Amino acid sequence: MRNEGASKNCYFLRLDDHRYRPTELTSGAWSTSEQHISPVIGLMVHAVERFLAQRAPDDLHIARISADILGVLPIEDFEISVDIVRAGRTIELLEATVVAGGRAAVRARFWRLSAQDTSTVAGGAEQAPATPEAMPSWRMADVWPGGFIGSLDVRAAAPPVPGRTTAWVTSDVPLVGNESASTLAQFIGFVDTANGISVRESPQEWMFPNLDLTIHLFRQPRGRWVGLETTVVFGASGHGTTTAGLFDVDGQVGYASQILTVRSLQPARV
Repeated sequence: MRNEGASKNCYFLRLDDHRYRPTELTSGAWSTSEQHISPVIGLMVHAVERFLAQRAPDDLHIARISADILGVLPIEDFEISVDIVRAGRTIELLEATVVAGGRAAVRARFWRLSAQDTSTVAGGAEQAPATPEAMPSWRMADVWPGGFIGSLDVRAAAPPVPGRTTAWVTSDVPLVGNESASTLAQFIGFVDTANGISVRESPQEWMFPNLDLTIHLFRQPRGRWVGLETTVVFGASGHGTTTAGLFDVDGQVGYASQILTVRSLQPARV
């Protein structure tokens, strides 16, 4: 049953074990009548963790998330299912699917790996950028519409330049009303903003939505801030990429990548 006491000052309201209702804070950025995919992917992590909580505890961590965006998500009720693709004691693969209006809209796979003590050989990670408290606030809402972007606290290391930005992102908005979400679920819920913080061309003149999001983690994130060192590249044949180093305030935790479809919004010349 729907929790009528849940506040709408959240991204999602739970309706039952598998169904959710998005609030207006999920809207944008390419259309305010559609959900921004970023909080949805965070919610998928949350759904996977709820699924895992029903099983015996283990020492496996989510180390890779690979999400394919199969279609737009209207701001309407949807459900998330979770299945085991490959079971294992040290390596496991799970799959979560968002279904809206009777069709699959997002499908993500999660590799879980066992935790091992490799501290004696750990190395190669980048240091974190300057702490977000030392950076000025940046209004992404000046570039992008929608409730999700408007809900964010964004701190840029320097004035953004086309195709390259270093910034921190967070929000005080709960992922699910009246429900605790893990640090990982909240962290992942902001990563898809990487493409939007490094605008190469005006979104009023060009479309460049991403069709996927792949995240590799070599360390589990800590804290409430997501650091993104992002680069956007457009090719000459309508394709592009967004890549980002991922950080918490203690240092680098992994990488993210997105494939873009780049299309002009200008009228075709005759």
